[in-house]
Amino acid sequence: MRIASRGLPLLVAALAIAYPWLVPNYYLVYAGALTVMYAAMSTSWNLLGGFTGYVSLGHSAFFGLGAYGTGLLVVRLGVPWVVALLLSALLVTVFAIGVGIAAVRVRGASFVIVSIALVSMMNLVVQGWRSLTGGSTGLQVPTPFPDLHRGQTHMVFFYLFLALLAIALLAWWYVSRSRFGAGLRAIREDEDKAESLGVPTGAYKVAAFALSALFVALAGGLYALWFGSLDPIFVFSILISSYMVLMSLLGGVRHLYGPLLGALIVAPAGEYFLIALGETQIHLTATGLVLVLVVLFMPDGILARLTRKRTGPSIPDESAGQRLQGVAR
Repeated sequence: MRIASRGLPLLVAALAIAYPWLVPNYYLVYAGALTVMYAAMSTSWNLLGGFTGYVSLGHSAFFGLGAYGTGLLVVRLGVPWVVALLLSALLVTVFAIGVGIAAVRVRGASFVIVSIALVSMMNLVVQGWRSLTGGSTGLQVPTPFPDLHRGQTHMVFFYLFLALLAIALLAWWYVSRSRFGAGLRAIREDEDKAESLGVPTGAYKVAAFALSALFVALAGGLYALWFGSLDPIFVFSILISSYMVLMSLLGGVRHLYGPLLGALIVAPAGEYFLIALGETQIHLTATGLVLVLVVLFMPDGILARLTRKRTGPSIPDESAGQRLQGVAR
């Protein structure tokens, strides 16, 4: 059984690497890249939501800032795309630390409202600063691979997003087995008790918030380089954040592979309905409905329902008291 549980992730990784060469057309490569992008972002969101229980609907702000930061560095300053991607993500992370210091002072519904306000504010700033960002008309970012046709570009970004997903999964796995992760789990179970026992709850929450924002910003930067055309209404959309939350909850927030499983279901389904129904608002309504149903009837996710025995690394289920004692030592 152990051999099978170890071999399954390797098999999935091998299939993921071979995917662009197995599908019959470039559209499916594009759909695969989009799915992997959302898998990376939902895994990144889970570094905050899964460990601390803080539900952020504002992570699309970091996605949009990463996209615009990378695009502006390339377009306005002529910075090489790799440097622009990393520098933009670093700046967004610093910004997230500042936002996190203020945001994590509130909890529950208040935190959700603050996170939504962040998205709206960033959207207004980008649209209003026309001289820099292009305003509502958006920003055009040149492709970093001008010698490749569009289909080949999809293949390149599929692997770039796959690398980002691998790093995000590794970060989640490492945090889940660290003292830092134990502190975050203690916050999720009983924040007041954790603080009374000496856990630096404020610093831990800000660190998780910033780490989560870092990977989402990298995804946003890659998106800007991939699509080349940035629309502020889309990249700063609550819908992107909702997808991250939905994918994580659907798969299981306490499991390493939960957000990945959720992305493999939600992203292809969303693309299918977009094609079948056209540019309508029906798929948005469906997303909201599915999110409500998941929260009401499957709050622990698919993986928790399918089996009680873990098939992969997950957040340990020891009691809150054990967690607090381990962090406070």
